Amino acid sequence: MNTRSMPAVSVLIPASWTPEQALAVLELLNDLRDALYAIHGDRIQDMLQQEQGFAARDLQSSEPDGGNRSF
Repeated sequence: MNTRSMPAVSVLIPASWTPEQALAVLELLNDLRDALYAIHGDRIQDMLQQEQGFAARDLQSSEPDGGNRSF
């Protein structure tokens, strides 16, 4: 699944949260990331590398010199 084709999602963070509440959310997100990575880490790495490769090729093809620079 290519995340670039997904619509953007806005998240409203209540300004009334205390720093402690904000920290609790960050800790939850870190735990969620760690759990997902433990299950799908290898595939996530592969997908990130593919996306970065596609982005690098897209950038090179959009440059006037085709990405071939002589320094």
